[in-house]
Amino acid sequence: MALPALGLDPWSLVGLFLFQLLLLLLPPTTAGGGGQGPMPRVKYYAGDGRRALSLFHQKGLQDFDTLLLSGDGGTLYVGAREAILALNIQDPGVPRLKNMIPWPASDRKKSECAFKKKSSEELQDSYLLPVSEDKVVEGKGQSPFDPAHKHTAVLADGMLYSGTMNNFLGSEPILIRTLGSQPVLKTDNFLRWLEPDASFVAAIPSTQVVYFFFEETASEFEFFEKLHTSRVARVCKNDVGGEKLLQRKWTTFLKAQLLCAQPGQLPFNVIRHAVLLPANSSTDARVYAVFTSQWQSGGTRSSAVCAFSLKDITRVFEGKYKELDKETSRWTTYGVPDISPLPGSCSVGPSSDKALTFMKDHFLMDEQVVGTPLLVKSGVEYTQLAVETAQDVDGYSHLVMYLGTTTGSLHKAVVSGDSSAHLVEEIQLFPDPEPVRNLQLAPTQGAVYAGFSGGIWRVPRANCSVYESCVDCVLARDPHCAWDPESRICRLLPTPIPKSWKQDMERGNPEWACANGPMGRSHPPQSRPQIIKEVLAVPNSILELPCPHLSALASYRWSRGTAAVPEASSTVYNGSLLLLLRDGVGGLYQCWATESGFSYPVVSYWVDSQDQPLALDPELAGIPRERVAAPLTRVGGGVTLAAQRSYWPHFLTVTVLLALVLSGALIILLISSLGALRARGKVQGCGTLPPGEKAPLSREQHLQSPKEHRTSASDMDTDNNHLGTEVA
Repeated sequence: MALPALGLDPWSLVGLFLFQLLLLLLPPTTAGGGGQGPMPRVKYYAGDGRRALSLFHQKGLQDFDTLLLSGDGGTLYVGAREAILALNIQDPGVPRLKNMIPWPASDRKKSECAFKKKSSEELQDSYLLPVSEDKVVEGKGQSPFDPAHKHTAVLADGMLYSGTMNNFLGSEPILIRTLGSQPVLKTDNFLRWLEPDASFVAAIPSTQVVYFFFEETASEFEFFEKLHTSRVARVCKNDVGGEKLLQRKWTTFLKAQLLCAQPGQLPFNVIRHAVLLPANSSTDARVYAVFTSQWQSGGTRSSAVCAFSLKDITRVFEGKYKELDKETSRWTTYGVPDISPLPGSCSVGPSSDKALTFMKDHFLMDEQVVGTPLLVKSGVEYTQLAVETAQDVDGYSHLVMYLGTTTGSLHKAVVSGDSSAHLVEEIQLFPDPEPVRNLQLAPTQGAVYAGFSGGIWRVPRANCSVYESCVDCVLARDPHCAWDPESRICRLLPTPIPKSWKQDMERGNPEWACANGPMGRSHPPQSRPQIIKEVLAVPNSILELPCPHLSALASYRWSRGTAAVPEASSTVYNGSLLLLLRDGVGGLYQCWATESGFSYPVVSYWVDSQDQPLALDPELAGIPRERVAAPLTRVGGGVTLAAQRSYWPHFLTVTVLLALVLSGALIILLISSLGALRARGKVQGCGTLPPGEKAPLSREQHLQSPKEHRTSASDMDTDNNHLGTEVA
């Protein structure tokens, strides 16, 4: 920072001195980081009024874990602890309770859980009506014994396909089909089709099969530690089990490895959730899944979203198998057996004994299902996701992903045409961190519902009204939002889409998209602002000019007219400009944002002195003005104007600390000097007194025995021997 010029008045010198002390006091500005990967452009904290959310909660109920949307999209079915709810979500406000079925655990079951050392938490806060036990259906194999066990289930063609734990200890995973007219089938635990630690996350039905997505220990790899891997398993809907072999067992069970990794990087080997996006006219059906890694990079977890083509999954299940060599305990490639139809295929009629014998040991496919990474981000653990497609003003479709985190945030990500994702926003749903339990997208209602321990949040899938200008609306790159030049408002895209509305999803550059709008600029950015905030201050005051950071992706800088701000009397802290108001430092101050190669003024201030007002700049004539009271601190005498935030306590703190430090240094210096003088005096007093000096006045010292002042030869020998021992 430049040195102050000489010839200033005393108050100006005091102001410069205190300004320098303020700069020393302020902590260094740290760049906000959310880990590597795309950053959310806008972040809303819990309770932020700019992002209006609606909360449904019911007294006495908790753990809103399971969400299911009705066929007409107007009812949301919720599975909570000891209750099932039906919510009316047709209105845009808070969901309303339509009906509720209390379903508490019986006293006998609660006693059994407590006896088996399970938590007795269910014994508390139960205000629900009891249900007679003759109406309760046995849920073994269909639901877990412990809520901590990850499980999944799906209804397909009137049958329930479940993946859960089949025992109380959680060491016997099972895939089972119940209900409906087909026979009950399940996996064979003795054949170890599933590892004991299998953890199920999703079940997705298709035309002929049902896919299960889960994570388990990888037995086919030799690794120095317990290696996790993500799987997709497949069973056929028309499977009826074997007649002699594999009775009441799956005869079509197959599983394959899912691979989600970046080139040259460790894979994301732990799957957390998966959803299916059906095929449309332009794309095939795809499965989108969220992964984390069992390894931490830099002490933080990482997450990834990968896309898997349903065609690739089908092709892998029609390929080669793996076989376990029982002598070496190694898995090898078997190839394609000479059996027709192919074992594990959804053929009509019972399979042959040869095919069933083959299926007992060849349930693992040789090839991996390789996914395409769409979003990779460190420092975040995604738990749930929901996906949809959105059409922009040009007719192109974009993939929109809603991602829930372990800390209770919701990310909205958009995938561009080049398969790269950008984060539109981050919404912190809960004031205290807790995982998002479930996400359910309601397209007809334009909302996403997030379940957690205390209720359900209704989150509108877009927040267009927060973008107050065409520039901000276009830079957001939200396919649900576009700028309406007639009403001069950023609006939700209607159907059909008006051709005059403005967007730029690929580049996010408003230079041409807003050329004809109210914020349009057909030339490079100009310094002429849209509105000027007038700040009237007294001399020798420290003025704070805030700069609202509308985007976390933009870089910000300050300018004074067409030049840079004066370094000797200003500094930038947390985006705000701290300005020491001296003679000649008034005028136009602007905070500029640069994003996607486009620069625009975020805010403009006209700083003027109360004693010597500046003449109005003719180039700024006609621009609307608004008088504001900016936070400032008076350094000299006089009255402080609009002191919303005063830095005077900081000055006092610095002064007191400086005085304490100087006093402490002085005391230490004095103590050190006195210690040196005492040591010097002791050294000088140990020898024989020079002639002419008097003997010591201390009578005790004078009367001491001569024995204490002498050293005998025996004592010297003893000391010499002791010293020699220590040296040796």
